[in-house]
Amino acid sequence: MKAVLDGTVLAEAKDSELISIEGNWYFPPSSLTGDYLSESPTPYTCPWKGECQYYTVTVGGMELKDRAFSYPEPYPGAIEKVGRDFSGYVAFWKEVEVVE
Repeated sequence: MKAVLDGTVLAEAKDSELISIEGNWYFPPSSLTGDYLSESPTPYTCPWKGECQYYTVTVGGMELKDRAFSYPEPYPGAIEKVGRDFSGYVAFWKEVEVVE
């Protein structure tokens, strides 16, 4: 599967490497294809997953704030609930499309 913005592939991985959580596909950190993400200061803590790291996605001069997010150190209970360790995996939303 691929995470794509305006024709640019941001991440690409086999289906078996992705993790689906609450309707979002989380890509392993190794699947990121370039330097399109920069850390955002937006704070958020999910009650069951833990502290979230948001990213601004930049492609071709277009900056989209908080269009990617990750849980660098999810709560142990979250890993148990999901059934796999998703530490550092990155999910995308809004304009970023996840396609096969």
